[in-house]
Amino acid sequence: MELSRRNLLIAIGGTTAAVVGLSQTPARAADEYDTLRQRWAGLLVGTGYDPAVEPFATQLANQAQIAGQYRTAMAPTGTTALWPDLPLGSVSANVTASYRRLNVLTLAWAMPGTALTGDPGLLADIRTGLDYLGAHAYTAGGTSYNNWWDWQIGTPQTLLGILCVLADQLSGAQIATWLAAVDHYIPDSRYDSYSGTSTGANRVDLCMSTALRGILGRDAAKVALARDALSPVFPYVTAGDGFYRDGSFIQHTVIPYAGAYGAVLINALAELLSLLAGSTWAVTDPNRQIFLDTVERSYAPFLFNGLVMDGVTGRGISRGIATLDPLRIQGDDHRRGHSVINGILVLADAASPAERARWRGLAKGWYQRDYWSPPLADLTLAVPALARAKAVLDDTSVSPIAEPVGSRIFGGMDRVTHRRPGWALAISMCSTRTSFYEHGNGENVRGWHTSNGMVYTWGATTGNGQFSDAFWPTVDPYRLPGTTVSRKPLPDAAGPAWGGLMPTARWAGGATDGEYAVVGQSCQGAQSTLQAKKSWICLDDTVICLGAGITSTDGYAVESIVDNRNLGSGTGTQAFLVNGTAQLTTVGSSGTFTATSWAHNPFAGYVFPGGATIKGVREDRTGAWHDINVNGATTALSRKYLTLWVDHGTNPTNGSYAYQLMPVATSAATQARAADPGWMTILNNTRYQQAVQIPSKGVTAINYWSVPLGPIGGVMVDQPCAVLVRVTGNQATVCLADPQQNVGEVTLTWNRAVSAVTSRDSTVTVVSTGASLVLKVTTAGSAGATHKATVTLS
Repeated sequence: MELSRRNLLIAIGGTTAAVVGLSQTPARAADEYDTLRQRWAGLLVGTGYDPAVEPFATQLANQAQIAGQYRTAMAPTGTTALWPDLPLGSVSANVTASYRRLNVLTLAWAMPGTALTGDPGLLADIRTGLDYLGAHAYTAGGTSYNNWWDWQIGTPQTLLGILCVLADQLSGAQIATWLAAVDHYIPDSRYDSYSGTSTGANRVDLCMSTALRGILGRDAAKVALARDALSPVFPYVTAGDGFYRDGSFIQHTVIPYAGAYGAVLINALAELLSLLAGSTWAVTDPNRQIFLDTVERSYAPFLFNGLVMDGVTGRGISRGIATLDPLRIQGDDHRRGHSVINGILVLADAASPAERARWRGLAKGWYQRDYWSPPLADLTLAVPALARAKAVLDDTSVSPIAEPVGSRIFGGMDRVTHRRPGWALAISMCSTRTSFYEHGNGENVRGWHTSNGMVYTWGATTGNGQFSDAFWPTVDPYRLPGTTVSRKPLPDAAGPAWGGLMPTARWAGGATDGEYAVVGQSCQGAQSTLQAKKSWICLDDTVICLGAGITSTDGYAVESIVDNRNLGSGTGTQAFLVNGTAQLTTVGSSGTFTATSWAHNPFAGYVFPGGATIKGVREDRTGAWHDINVNGATTALSRKYLTLWVDHGTNPTNGSYAYQLMPVATSAATQARAADPGWMTILNNTRYQQAVQIPSKGVTAINYWSVPLGPIGGVMVDQPCAVLVRVTGNQATVCLADPQQNVGEVTLTWNRAVSAVTSRDSTVTVVSTGASLVLKVTTAGSAGATHKATVTLS
């Protein structure tokens, strides 16, 4: 059962929530503040589940086990620590971690079926811990240190959640003391401007803290402040943090973050909307519909079979197994995806009936297809989230919605998704708008090349663990699939923190008709002299990959990585064919393959027009999460890899490559494509233009990088741009975009007889038709969006 107005007062016993903490019979008559406090406690504790059945029995048993360990280890020592391994005074994360341990104890006491439910001794220990931290760590007169986030978000949110659950078990004086500390660290002036660390997900988290503080303190002005301070989060932005009209989401000014900060935002904002719904402080800002629309514009495009794509997760990709996690459960793209889907399900209760029905269908589809990491076995999901997942999976009135088919280009964050019936692909780029990568707080210290054209692929029923199975701590960070990279050694955490290492090239993006796409990146090396032009033409069963102008003076080899497959922890002997012959059959083998026409492994086929020299290695790589994240576990992990690349040599000048990537293709299909040289014509592959024609598809795809601009493939333009022309019968679509986002107007001439323009975007002006088509396209202010015209051919 989903949380609703009907069960905002949580019932006691049976299959519901707390035994003691959510008493329905307080000493005084319940008022609106009590209603909202108990509603929030219900969101934390959960409703509508039977603690005796799975998956809840296991999760609740784990809750009790961890709580027991924390309880035993708790040893208040003077003013220095509540837990010896979390010393206070210099590391702010230890303050948050201490409250989080108390939260584990609180939930073990409040939730049914934990073996510690209602334990009076445990409740006494929780009170002791709260008193201790309130006196020595988080106090109204204290001074913050280290990371602001712990003082204004991490600690107060956890503390206030505990107070919502235990309010009837604590004195008014205790609560007042702790609320005064929240007021001290989060003054009302925190909301005076929408800037700095008070934007996007951070702003929503701050509002959450202030709203709960107002509810617990019966302070209407605080709750109203929290509600009103949400308003800047809703409107679209054109730069910096927030949601963009094209579906992009940015946090920390230059980092695509739908899968991490975006996950925090959707969960927190969904919970806030649900918390305040129907109350005096209900969120009625008309722009809230913009946020509701992000479910299908900003989140769904990056969810696939239950996972959220790592290209929009920033430094979150380095958060695998944490040293302090008692269960040593690995965080990965699937578990992060489950969190985003949970946020969508919570938000569904604040949406229209049609949106709610559709989102539940999307969630059921994602959950059912997640064969790699079934959500009901996800021990990182809290019991309330598990209850929502089980409810939607068990609801026979909900029909699962299939994965979409189509191409999306997100000009606001330099990301692309391309989906076909049997697979999905994503491309991560960077430009003057987005950073090479983000590191900070000791996290993601080797993510240098994750936006140098990294290509992610997943099959509908295969390869969904490619980036989940300890990929990030074990992969060679210089050989990420799809990238062109200098082997110049880089130090951990190269460049300024928080995305401060930025390219100077503007070009990243492309044009799409919604089904096919032409994408390009003017690629630069992170702290290297590398320059390259990279293009991807995304079609039905293949992605055509072109590279040109590959130049470097670093004194190191430059490589373009065709693919780098994580083969798991097993034997790592999955078949690999080159021109039909088995190669690299044993782990530790390597080779150079000349005149390669095609190659194949169980995950994809690769076709090299005209033949190419490629290198390959099958190797066992070992690493630890601690290698890429200071908070990660030090346990060594080993995974086998099959890597293919084009070696451009040391200090290349105008190097190039061309190949087709055919995800999930059979070896027979790959061989057949290689045997059909007329299937594709490469019109140009230079640093000036990259262009192909596919006659059977009626496709001409061109990236015009710089002068000279043409003509090529019958198309000429007067400014750098991306062009996709697609002919079907006597109809054609012409799509144009400005990936640099700095060209005001482009004139396009197509040397093809056109009798009429049947439809066009408002930004497209028809100059002439007849023997040729001339269009004038206003790209100014369009943020890299595609401009489209449909024509009838003579």
